[in-house]
Amino acid sequence: MIRKATLVVFALLALPGARALHAQSGSELPPPGFHHMHLLSTDPDAAIQWYTEQFESTSRTTWEGMPALASPNNVLIVFTKVDQPPKTEPQTAVWHFGWHVTDVRAKNADYLKRHVSLAPLWTGDGDDYVWVSSDTWPGAPGSLGRTKEQIQEAKAQNLKPRGGAGFAYLNGPDGVWIEYQGDMPKERFNHVHMFYEQPRCATLWYHEHLNVPMPTGRRAPKEPITKENCAFQNDFVRSWPSLTKDGMVRTPSGGAVFDDVAMFGYGQQYPKPLVSTRGHTVDHVALSVRDLDAWHDKLMGEGVTFLKHPYKIGDTRAFMIEGPSKVALQFVEVK
Repeated sequence: MIRKATLVVFALLALPGARALHAQSGSELPPPGFHHMHLLSTDPDAAIQWYTEQFESTSRTTWEGMPALASPNNVLIVFTKVDQPPKTEPQTAVWHFGWHVTDVRAKNADYLKRHVSLAPLWTGDGDDYVWVSSDTWPGAPGSLGRTKEQIQEAKAQNLKPRGGAGFAYLNGPDGVWIEYQGDMPKERFNHVHMFYEQPRCATLWYHEHLNVPMPTGRRAPKEPITKENCAFQNDFVRSWPSLTKDGMVRTPSGGAVFDDVAMFGYGQQYPKPLVSTRGHTVDHVALSVRDLDAWHDKLMGEGVTFLKHPYKIGDTRAFMIEGPSKVALQFVEVK
Protein backbone atom coordinates (compact mmCIF):
# COMPACT_ATOMS: atom_id res chain seq x y z
CA MET A 1 0.00 0.00 0.00
CA ILE A 2 1.36 3.46 -0.94
CA ARG A 3 1.42 5.90 1.97
CA LYS A 4 0.01 9.43 1.60
CA ALA A 5 3.49 10.94 2.17
CA THR A 6 4.80 8.98 -0.81
CA LEU A 7 1.93 10.21 -2.96
CA VAL A 8 2.79 13.79 -1.97
CA VAL A 9 6.40 13.25 -3.10
CA PHE A 10 5.22 11.82 -6.44
CA ALA A 11 2.90 14.81 -6.89
CA LEU A 12 5.70 17.29 -6.16
CA LEU A 13 8.02 15.61 -8.64
CA ALA A 14 5.37 16.00 -11.33
CA LEU A 15 5.14 19.77 -10.83
CA PRO A 16 7.07 22.24 -13.07
CA GLY A 17 10.48 22.82 -11.53
CA ALA A 18 10.44 19.59 -9.58
CA ARG A 19 13.41 18.23 -11.54
CA ALA A 20 15.57 21.02 -10.11
CA LEU A 21 14.24 20.46 -6.57
CA HIS A 22 14.86 16.75 -6.91
CA ALA A 23 18.41 17.12 -8.21
CA GLN A 24 19.71 20.25 -6.52
CA SER A 25 17.96 23.17 -4.87
CA GLY A 26 18.42 26.61 -6.41
CA SER A 27 20.44 27.89 -3.48
CA GLU A 28 22.86 24.95 -3.83
CA LEU A 29 23.63 25.51 -7.50
CA PRO A 30 27.24 26.62 -8.01
CA PRO A 31 27.64 30.12 -9.47
CA PRO A 32 27.77 30.26 -13.27
CA GLY A 33 31.12 30.52 -15.02
CA PHE A 34 32.07 33.15 -17.58
CA HIS A 35 31.62 31.60 -21.02
CA HIS A 36 31.77 34.35 -23.64
CA MET A 37 31.03 37.89 -24.60
CA HIS A 38 28.89 38.16 -27.72
CA LEU A 39 29.65 40.95 -30.18
CA LEU A 40 27.83 42.15 -33.26
CA SER A 41 30.17 43.05 -36.11
CA THR A 42 29.92 44.04 -39.75
CA ASP A 43 33.08 42.01 -40.44
CA PRO A 44 33.77 39.32 -37.81
CA ASP A 45 36.77 37.90 -39.69
CA ALA A 46 38.50 41.28 -39.82
CA ALA A 47 37.61 41.96 -36.18
CA ILE A 48 39.07 38.63 -35.04
CA GLN A 49 42.22 39.33 -37.05
CA TRP A 50 42.51 42.71 -35.32
CA TYR A 51 42.25 41.16 -31.85
CA THR A 52 44.84 38.47 -32.59
CA GLU A 53 47.25 41.19 -33.74
CA GLN A 54 46.82 43.25 -30.56
CA PHE A 55 46.76 40.37 -28.05
CA GLU A 56 49.21 37.62 -28.95
CA SER A 57 47.70 35.08 -26.54
CA THR A 58 44.40 35.01 -28.46
CA SER A 59 43.54 32.77 -31.37
CA ARG A 60 40.82 32.32 -33.97
CA THR A 61 38.27 29.59 -33.31
CA THR A 62 34.54 28.85 -33.63
CA TRP A 63 31.77 28.13 -31.15
CA GLU A 64 28.64 26.28 -32.22
CA GLY A 65 29.26 27.29 -35.82
CA MET A 66 29.92 30.97 -35.07
CA PRO A 67 33.27 32.76 -35.54
CA ALA A 68 35.02 33.36 -32.24
CA LEU A 69 38.17 34.56 -30.52
CA ALA A 70 39.72 32.40 -27.78
CA SER A 71 41.59 33.72 -24.75
CA PRO A 72 43.88 31.27 -22.89
CA ASN A 73 41.70 31.36 -19.73
CA ASN A 74 38.88 29.51 -21.54
CA VAL A 75 37.02 32.72 -22.36
CA LEU A 76 35.55 33.33 -25.80
CA ILE A 77 34.42 36.37 -27.73
CA VAL A 78 31.74 35.14 -30.13
CA PHE A 79 30.65 37.16 -33.16
CA THR A 80 27.46 37.54 -35.15
CA LYS A 81 27.70 39.25 -38.52
CA VAL A 82 25.31 42.18 -39.06
CA ASP A 83 24.67 44.24 -42.20
CA GLN A 84 24.63 47.63 -40.48
CA PRO A 85 27.06 48.97 -37.85
CA PRO A 86 25.79 47.88 -34.42
CA LYS A 87 24.55 50.52 -32.02
CA THR A 88 26.96 52.18 -29.58
CA GLU A 89 24.45 54.71 -28.22
CA PRO A 90 22.50 55.31 -26.02
CA GLN A 91 24.66 53.97 -23.20
CA THR A 92 24.08 50.40 -22.06
CA ALA A 93 25.31 48.71 -18.89
CA VAL A 94 28.50 47.67 -20.73
CA TRP A 95 31.19 50.36 -20.75
CA HIS A 96 34.21 48.51 -22.13
CA PHE A 97 36.06 45.20 -21.81
CA GLY A 98 39.72 44.36 -21.53
CA TRP A 99 42.84 42.31 -21.07
CA HIS A 100 45.58 41.93 -18.54
CA VAL A 101 48.93 42.36 -20.28
CA THR A 102 52.44 41.62 -19.08
CA ASP A 103 53.90 45.06 -19.91
CA VAL A 104 51.49 47.92 -20.54
CA ARG A 105 54.25 50.30 -21.65
CA ALA A 106 55.73 47.86 -24.13
CA LYS A 107 52.22 47.34 -25.50
CA ASN A 108 51.65 51.08 -25.71
CA ALA A 109 54.93 51.63 -27.55
CA ASP A 110 54.11 48.82 -29.97
CA TYR A 111 50.64 50.20 -30.67
CA LEU A 112 52.02 53.67 -31.30
CA LYS A 113 54.68 52.26 -33.63
CA ARG A 114 52.07 50.32 -35.61
CA HIS A 115 49.62 53.24 -35.64
CA VAL A 116 46.91 51.29 -33.81
CA SER A 117 44.11 53.67 -32.84
CA LEU A 118 44.44 54.59 -29.16
CA ALA A 119 41.86 56.27 -26.93
CA PRO A 120 43.28 59.23 -24.97
CA LEU A 121 42.85 59.50 -21.21
CA TRP A 122 41.94 63.09 -20.46
CA THR A 123 43.66 64.41 -17.33
CA GLY A 124 41.13 67.07 -16.31
CA ASP A 125 43.67 69.79 -16.93
CA GLY A 126 42.50 71.64 -20.05
CA ASP A 127 43.24 69.71 -23.24
CA ASP A 128 45.96 67.55 -21.70
CA TYR A 129 45.78 63.79 -22.09
CA VAL A 130 47.97 60.74 -21.59
CA TRP A 131 48.00 57.27 -23.11
CA VAL A 132 48.69 55.42 -19.83
CA SER A 133 46.93 56.30 -16.57
CA SER A 134 50.12 56.36 -14.52
CA ASP A 135 51.44 59.28 -16.60
CA THR A 136 49.09 61.70 -14.83
CA TRP A 137 48.55 62.44 -11.14
CA PRO A 138 48.00 59.39 -8.95
CA GLY A 139 44.43 58.84 -7.81
CA ALA A 140 43.23 60.31 -4.54
CA PRO A 141 43.15 57.88 -1.58
CA GLY A 142 40.60 55.15 -2.26
CA SER A 143 40.07 56.15 -5.91
CA LEU A 144 41.63 55.69 -9.33
CA GLY A 145 40.96 59.34 -10.13
CA ARG A 146 40.86 62.91 -8.89
CA THR A 147 38.09 65.47 -8.87
CA LYS A 148 38.75 69.05 -10.01
CA GLU A 149 39.42 70.04 -6.39
CA GLN A 150 41.77 67.08 -5.89
CA ILE A 151 43.63 67.97 -9.09
CA GLN A 152 44.25 71.43 -7.68
CA GLU A 153 45.51 69.81 -4.47
CA ALA A 154 47.88 67.63 -6.51
CA LYS A 155 49.24 70.71 -8.25
CA ALA A 156 49.68 72.56 -4.95
CA GLN A 157 51.51 69.56 -3.49
CA ASN A 158 53.59 69.19 -6.66
CA LEU A 159 52.58 65.55 -6.95
CA LYS A 160 54.28 63.72 -9.80
CA PRO A 161 53.00 60.81 -11.92
CA ARG A 162 54.05 57.43 -10.60
CA GLY A 163 54.91 56.00 -13.98
CA GLY A 164 55.19 52.25 -14.43
CA ALA A 165 52.14 50.03 -14.74
CA GLY A 166 48.71 51.51 -15.36
CA PHE A 167 45.67 51.17 -17.59
CA ALA A 168 45.22 52.35 -21.18
CA TYR A 169 42.72 51.99 -24.00
CA LEU A 170 42.38 51.06 -27.64
CA ASN A 171 39.68 52.09 -30.07
CA GLY A 172 38.46 48.68 -31.16
CA PRO A 173 36.41 47.37 -34.09
CA ASP A 174 32.71 48.23 -34.28
CA GLY A 175 33.04 51.22 -31.95
CA VAL A 176 34.19 49.62 -28.70
CA TRP A 177 36.80 50.69 -26.15
CA ILE A 178 39.24 48.01 -25.06
CA GLU A 179 41.36 48.34 -21.95
CA TYR A 180 44.83 46.87 -21.59
CA GLN A 181 46.25 46.84 -18.09
CA GLY A 182 49.55 45.74 -16.61
CA ASP A 183 52.01 44.66 -15.53
CA MET A 184 50.40 41.26 -14.94
CA PRO A 185 51.85 37.72 -14.79
CA LYS A 186 50.22 36.69 -18.07
CA GLU A 187 47.99 38.03 -20.80
CA ARG A 188 44.31 37.10 -20.58
CA PHE A 189 40.82 38.49 -21.04
CA ASN A 190 39.99 39.65 -17.51
CA HIS A 191 36.96 41.95 -17.31
CA VAL A 192 33.83 43.51 -18.70
CA HIS A 193 33.60 46.95 -17.11
CA MET A 194 30.03 47.95 -16.40
CA PHE A 195 27.84 50.92 -15.60
CA TYR A 196 25.02 50.13 -13.18
CA GLU A 197 22.20 52.43 -12.19
CA GLN A 198 22.66 51.06 -8.66
CA PRO A 199 26.04 49.27 -8.40
CA ARG A 200 25.60 48.03 -4.82
CA CYS A 201 22.13 46.71 -5.65
CA ALA A 202 23.68 44.93 -8.66
CA THR A 203 26.11 43.21 -6.27
CA LEU A 204 23.17 42.02 -4.18
CA TRP A 205 21.25 40.88 -7.29
CA TYR A 206 24.13 38.68 -8.47
CA HIS A 207 24.46 37.26 -4.98
CA GLU A 208 20.78 36.49 -4.48
CA HIS A 209 19.89 35.26 -7.96
CA LEU A 210 23.15 33.81 -9.34
CA ASN A 211 24.63 32.53 -6.06
CA VAL A 212 27.76 34.66 -6.49
CA PRO A 213 29.64 35.12 -3.19
CA MET A 214 29.74 38.65 -1.83
CA PRO A 215 32.98 40.49 -2.69
CA THR A 216 35.97 40.15 -0.40
CA GLY A 217 39.28 41.97 -0.10
CA ARG A 218 39.53 45.42 -1.62
CA ARG A 219 36.09 45.04 -3.20
CA ALA A 220 34.39 44.07 0.06
CA PRO A 221 31.62 46.48 1.11
CA LYS A 222 32.26 48.49 4.28
CA GLU A 223 28.93 47.24 5.62
CA PRO A 224 26.75 44.29 4.61
CA ILE A 225 24.67 45.13 1.52
CA THR A 226 20.92 44.78 1.95
CA LYS A 227 17.84 45.76 -0.03
CA GLU A 228 17.37 48.58 2.46
CA ASN A 229 20.81 50.16 2.06
CA CYS A 230 22.01 49.23 -1.45
CA ALA A 231 20.58 52.24 -3.30
CA PHE A 232 22.46 55.55 -3.51
CA GLN A 233 21.72 59.04 -4.75
CA ASN A 234 24.02 59.72 -7.72
CA ASP A 235 25.56 63.19 -7.39
CA PHE A 236 27.43 62.81 -10.71
CA VAL A 237 30.68 64.14 -9.20
CA ARG A 238 33.32 63.56 -11.89
CA SER A 239 37.00 62.66 -11.74
CA TRP A 240 39.97 62.10 -14.05
CA PRO A 241 41.77 60.49 -15.86
CA SER A 242 38.82 59.71 -18.05
CA LEU A 243 37.97 58.41 -21.50
CA THR A 244 35.57 61.33 -21.80
CA LYS A 245 36.85 64.87 -21.54
CA ASP A 246 34.20 65.84 -19.01
CA GLY A 247 35.39 63.18 -16.55
CA MET A 248 33.61 60.18 -15.09
CA VAL A 249 31.60 59.11 -12.04
CA ARG A 250 33.57 56.55 -10.01
CA THR A 251 31.50 55.99 -6.87
CA PRO A 252 30.08 53.73 -5.75
CA SER A 253 31.09 50.48 -7.44
CA GLY A 254 29.62 46.99 -7.52
CA GLY A 255 29.08 43.86 -9.55
CA ALA A 256 30.33 40.28 -9.58
CA VAL A 257 33.15 37.97 -10.63
CA PHE A 258 32.51 34.85 -12.72
CA ASP A 259 35.50 32.49 -12.74
CA ASP A 260 38.39 34.93 -13.26
CA VAL A 261 36.42 37.55 -15.20
CA ALA A 262 35.10 40.59 -13.32
CA MET A 263 31.87 42.35 -14.20
CA PHE A 264 32.27 45.23 -11.77
CA GLY A 265 31.30 48.77 -12.59
CA TYR A 266 30.52 52.30 -11.48
CA GLY A 267 27.24 54.18 -11.32
CA GLN A 268 25.70 55.46 -14.53
CA GLN A 269 27.50 58.48 -15.91
CA TYR A 270 24.60 60.72 -16.90
CA PRO A 271 21.02 61.15 -15.62
CA LYS A 272 19.60 59.14 -18.52
CA PRO A 273 18.25 55.59 -18.21
CA LEU A 274 20.58 52.86 -19.40
CA VAL A 275 19.17 50.86 -22.32
CA SER A 276 19.24 47.14 -23.12
CA THR A 277 22.48 45.73 -24.52
CA ARG A 278 20.58 43.87 -27.25
CA GLY A 279 21.45 45.22 -30.70
CA HIS A 280 24.56 47.04 -29.46
CA THR A 281 28.12 46.00 -30.25
CA VAL A 282 28.28 44.07 -26.96
CA ASP A 283 24.93 42.36 -27.42
CA HIS A 284 25.09 40.09 -24.38
CA VAL A 285 27.31 38.24 -21.95
CA ALA A 286 27.12 34.44 -21.77
CA LEU A 287 27.52 32.47 -18.53
CA SER A 288 28.06 28.71 -18.37
CA VAL A 289 26.05 26.27 -16.23
CA ARG A 290 25.83 22.49 -16.10
CA ASP A 291 22.16 22.14 -15.23
CA LEU A 292 20.25 24.53 -17.47
CA ASP A 293 16.84 23.27 -16.37
CA ALA A 294 17.61 23.77 -12.69
CA TRP A 295 18.78 27.33 -13.32
CA HIS A 296 15.73 28.04 -15.47
CA ASP A 297 13.42 26.83 -12.71
CA LYS A 298 15.28 28.79 -10.03
CA LEU A 299 15.20 32.08 -11.92
CA MET A 300 11.59 31.60 -13.03
CA GLY A 301 10.62 31.05 -9.40
CA GLU A 302 12.40 34.24 -8.38
CA GLY A 303 10.57 36.39 -10.90
CA VAL A 304 13.65 37.27 -12.97
CA THR A 305 12.84 38.81 -16.36
CA PHE A 306 13.33 36.31 -19.21
CA LEU A 307 14.24 37.51 -22.69
CA LYS A 308 14.30 33.98 -24.16
CA HIS A 309 13.28 30.67 -22.67
CA PRO A 310 15.39 27.55 -23.42
CA TYR A 311 16.39 27.23 -27.07
CA LYS A 312 18.96 25.34 -29.12
CA ILE A 313 22.35 26.76 -30.12
CA GLY A 314 24.17 24.24 -32.26
CA ASP A 315 24.66 21.17 -30.08
CA THR A 316 23.82 22.88 -26.80
CA ARG A 317 20.97 24.84 -25.21
CA ALA A 318 20.61 28.29 -23.69
CA PHE A 319 18.18 30.81 -22.26
CA MET A 320 18.52 34.54 -21.77
CA ILE A 321 17.53 36.82 -18.91
CA GLU A 322 17.78 40.52 -18.15
CA GLY A 323 20.33 41.31 -15.47
CA PRO A 324 21.01 44.53 -13.57
CA SER A 325 20.55 47.71 -15.63
CA LYS A 326 19.23 45.72 -18.61
CA VAL A 327 22.40 43.76 -19.37
CA ALA A 328 21.38 40.66 -21.35
CA LEU A 329 22.77 37.50 -19.72
CA GLN A 330 22.70 34.28 -21.71
CA PHE A 331 22.94 31.00 -19.79
CA VAL A 332 24.71 28.33 -21.84
CA GLU A 333 24.58 24.64 -20.91
CA VAL A 334 28.06 23.11 -20.72
CA LYS A 335 28.21 19.42 -19.85
